[in-house]
Amino acid sequence: MDSLIKRYSYTITRNDFVTAGKSSSDIKGNLKAIGIDAKTIRKIAIISYEAEMNIVIHSMGGKLHCDIYEEKIVIVCEDEGPGIPDIDKAMTEGFSTAPENVRELGFGAGMGLPNIKRYSDEFKISSSDNGTIIVVTVLI
Repeated sequence: MDSLIKRYSYTITRNDFVTAGKSSSDIKGNLKAIGIDAKTIRKIAIISYEAEMNIVIHSMGGKLHCDIYEEKIVIVCEDEGPGIPDIDKAMTEGFSTAPENVRELGFGAGMGLPNIKRYSDEFKISSSDNGTIIVVTVLI
């Protein structure tokens, strides 16, 4: 079993577009500082940004964790409600439930979950009306 080397944890606030993206930027800087290769950093940056924005836009808030192991990086996103009613539909490129005011800010194009899955080596998602949990693994 892999032992955890380092965990970075962030609290993400609903509708906070002022600090949105800060957590994923911090993760990117931390990975760079510990010598993770550029290709892996790019994948993690995309995954963590999309996950962070989904929490900001679609949930009541949540947590984002970046766990670093010797051979992999695991991103865990846990948000509080309302959940995703149809995960298959939400995984379709271009499908979005983002409100108009969010779209006017340039977000909500319906690429969040598809991009998270695209850049991960392992992708798991579960959702209920209590919230959504996404666990993504990227091999180093």
